[in-house]
Parts: sequence; C-alpha cells; structure tokens
Amino acid sequence: MKYIVRTIEDGIIKTLKTKRKVVLVFGARRVGKTEMAKKIIEKMSLSHRLLNGEDIEHRALLEQRSINNFKRLMGDKEFLVIDEAQAIPEIGLKLKLMIDSIPKIKILATGSSSFELNNQTGEPLVGRKKEYVLYPLSQMELMQQEDYFTTISNLEDRLIFGAYPELIGLQSRKEKTEFLKDIVNSYLLKDIVAFEGIRKRDKIVNLLKTISFRVGSEISLESIGKELQISKNTVERYLDLLSKVFVLHRVSGFSRNLDNEITKKAKWYFYDNGIRNAIISNFKPVQLRDDVGKLWENYFISERIKYQSYHRLQINNYFWRHKNRQEIDWVEESDTGITAYEIKWSKNANVVVPSMWKKAYSESEFIVVTPDNYLDYITDMG
Repeated sequence: MKYIVRTIEDGIIKTLKTKRKVVLVFGARRVGKTEMAKKIIEKMSLSHRLLNGEDIEHRALLEQRSINNFKRLMGDKEFLVIDEAQAIPEIGLKLKLMIDSIPKIKILATGSSSFELNNQTGEPLVGRKKEYVLYPLSQMELMQQEDYFTTISNLEDRLIFGAYPELIGLQSRKEKTEFLKDIVNSYLLKDIVAFEGIRKRDKIVNLLKTISFRVGSEISLESIGKELQISKNTVERYLDLLSKVFVLHRVSGFSRNLDNEITKKAKWYFYDNGIRNAIISNFKPVQLRDDVGKLWENYFISERIKYQSYHRLQINNYFWRHKNRQEIDWVEESDTGITAYEIKWSKNANVVVPSMWKKAYSESEFIVVTPDNYLDYITDMG
C-alpha cells in the first residue's frame, strides 16, 4: 500500500527545524503515528535514535534522569524520537532536561493516550512544546490517491468501516470487520482498562454501546448511570477517559445565555465510524441500516474536526436546541462569526433555518450539508 502523507507532517518538520521545542503527537492507537514518525525521520535527514516507550529495554535507557545519562544515550545523534512515550515514567521531566541541556537536540514524542502524556508533560514542558493530534485518515489525505468519483463511490464504505490507515489495504468486508474488532478489543480498550486499575471492562463496553446507539442525541449521565448500574460520577469519569484515548469527543450546547436555549446536556460522537460500528458489531451496508442518519452525522463531524485541527483553526464547536424543539446539528463559533450546519443524508431534504435561531442569530451563516456538497467543508475543494 502506498504511504499517504499525513497533513501535519510538514508542520512538525518545520517546528523541529526552526524552533527549540519538543514536538508531541497524540492520537489513538493504530492511526499511523509510528509510520509517520519514520517518514519524518527520513525527511529530517539527521542522525537519530528511535525508542519505544513500551519496550522494557528502551525504558531502561531513560530510567536515570540525569544530563550525563541522556548525553551518553544520544552520543553523536541529533534527533530523538520516542514512540508510545506515555509508557515512560516522568517523561515530561526527562524531556525538559534533554531539551534544556543538550545543544541542537531535536525531539519528537508520540503518545496513544493524552491523559498520561499530557499530565506528565504539561507543567514541565510549559513553553517548551508544540502539540499535534493525528486522527484516522482524513478525506483531505485520502484524496492524494483518489479522484473525485472514487471518493464519492467510497463514501458509503467510509460510513461503515471508517478510515484507519490499515483498512486501505484490505479488500474484503470480512478482513475489514476483523481488523476493526481487533482494534477495539486489543488496543483501544487496553489503555482504558489498564488505567487506574479499572477492572470492569464490561461496564466500559456497555457504556460505549449506549453512546453508539445515541450518537447525535443529548446524553443524560444520570439515566445512563441507572441503566448501567454505575454512579453518575463513574459515567463521567469513564467518558473523560474515553475522550483522552481519542475514542469519543464531547459537544456542548450553544447559547448566548437566552433562557429558552438548552445547554445542560451534551452530545457524544466517535472519532471514527468504524470503531462505532465495531462496538455494536454492525457492519451491514448502508441500504440495510436504520441508523444511516447517525452514521452520516458522525462521519461529517469527525471529518470537520480533522479539518479544523489540521488547519490549526481556533473554533468552538456546539449543537443548538431550543425549548420548542427546534435544533441544529452543528454550530461553529470563531472570531469571524457563527456558522450553523444541518447535516442531512437525503439530498432532497427540505430544510429551512429554524425560526428561533434566525431570530436570535440573524447574522450567522446557515448551511445544509448533504452527500452532494460535503466535500466543500471537509477538504480544500470549497
């Protein structure tokens, strides 16, 4: 399979070459962080040392937190790359010592879970780091090897199987299904179940299934807790952890403090449709499903998040709902204004701007997204 250049590669290389900062790359397991790191090593053309935080021998090399130890480790090497850096104790303090004490060193560290790597690097690396997030392949990236008609023909497949890089080389539905189930069981849940001694794997799985069936709907933590027989605080904690390993992300309600707007509940979406479908073991074709609306909404929103992140856009994302049951799927707020998106699978959907939204936010832009125009908002075609 031909390597697909990741959008953030050039930005990472520029940072490494021009700034004295540790570059941190976060992302779920198997989204391509290791392969991208290897490509960056090639493009940097510097003598390098590549370590893996999950290798016990590699961890031992970094165990002693001292300048002399790190200088010995690097020798005449100029570029240090640490994969799965979240597995290394005190990684933040160690990276700080290296970047402060070893002249000309370049450091790239990747992590599959932001809660450990971020917590460990946050304070020690203040002012010394630049962060990037790597997601499953974006449509922008996939268009390197697809023309317009191929992209359109692959859309339904993306709604079902998502866009993890390794899927691109798999041909049959069976192979794709087995790959995604393996990702869920062997990798994504691994970080969560191992964290803080969580032993109730079944509760995590049941919570994920509940969220899967309620994609695009407002979530009550209390009602989910009662349904799963766990406390509201536990539900909140599990959801927080699932967001920090890049399985789920939270969307809040939009309001300018108007009494008739609902903001207390949140919506939760998956970063990848394939993971969502693997959780509920449903890989049926679009024509045989009753949840295509949820799939389409989750897909567009995940692609929109990739687009925002890769273009380093400063945007706040919301949904909107009024007490009279008027609602909007997706709202973006930035310095340039407010844009509302209604996301419809049917190309012939008759959609009008909700009257209460139009009254309250008359200067906002309103866009109806369908399979006819979605590429305008998730790629640079628009």
